[in-house]
Amino acid sequence: MIYTVTFNPAIDYVVHMSSFEAGSVNRTTEEQLQFGGKGINVSMVLRNLGVENIALGFLAGFTGRAVAQGLAQAGVRMDFIELPAGLTRINVKIKAGRETEINGQGPDIPAQALNGLFEKLSRLRQGDYLVLAGSIPASLPDDIYEQILARLDGHGVQVAVDAERDLLCNVLAYRPFLIKPNHLELGAILGRELRTDEEIRQGAAVLQQRGARNVLVSMAAKGAILLDETGRYHKIFAPEGTVKNSVGAGDSMVAGFLAGWLEKRDYAHALKMGAATGSATAFSDGLATKGAVMKLFQNLP
Repeated sequence: MIYTVTFNPAIDYVVHMSSFEAGSVNRTTEEQLQFGGKGINVSMVLRNLGVENIALGFLAGFTGRAVAQGLAQAGVRMDFIELPAGLTRINVKIKAGRETEINGQGPDIPAQALNGLFEKLSRLRQGDYLVLAGSIPASLPDDIYEQILARLDGHGVQVAVDAERDLLCNVLAYRPFLIKPNHLELGAILGRELRTDEEIRQGAAVLQQRGARNVLVSMAAKGAILLDETGRYHKIFAPEGTVKNSVGAGDSMVAGFLAGWLEKRDYAHALKMGAATGSATAFSDGLATKGAVMKLFQNLP
């Protein structure tokens, strides 16, 4: 079973406008509500691909109940912890030529609730997969991802981590199954700009030497590279298409990669599925559907 953890879920209120002018009344041309948070995005896309999974994390207030209702309608299994106070955040995504985002803070997570999550994670067993994705609320310790991997160490759980800087680097000693920085995040970790494929490959190798088993680096329109645990280097170019939506594309790549890996246990196939799934989200107004993914997949080499 695949489990995802979203510490700070959100309702994404996506508004489309012909133009946006600060300090003035702006009218929308189209509106959408999406249920977000990186782990939730992974769960939603996995479900779209027909891969069973369980979404874990924290919800609060009437907005949290709306998220739970929306995920249930989408067929996503979940086992969230309801917080005693606060509201699950609302993020405003303004699409008016360029994208503008206003992201809420989210509720505090008390120690008792965090212990409840630890208890749920303690039930994971050999062969399960866990996805830890995204930032964490200010109320949680900075080493929360590291704490989770330490608790799971030796249990045979395969962990995928999609996070930035210390959140990612601090877990490498626990040999996560997969990490997925983008090329800019990888450069930030290494303290230098990575311009060429070879520089990105060398940077990925540094993180693999630190402990990551498989390093998947997304490069937007330039595709992605993978250094797998067998020592092989893979590169795939992004399929052609018009980018409509950057939100959730990286999460979709993680979901597609895991779906592809579980299907054939082949890293080249997993990378191809990841690239198709990430692009299917980028080319649509929402998260990737199976039909859109398979159409792109069939056209990739």
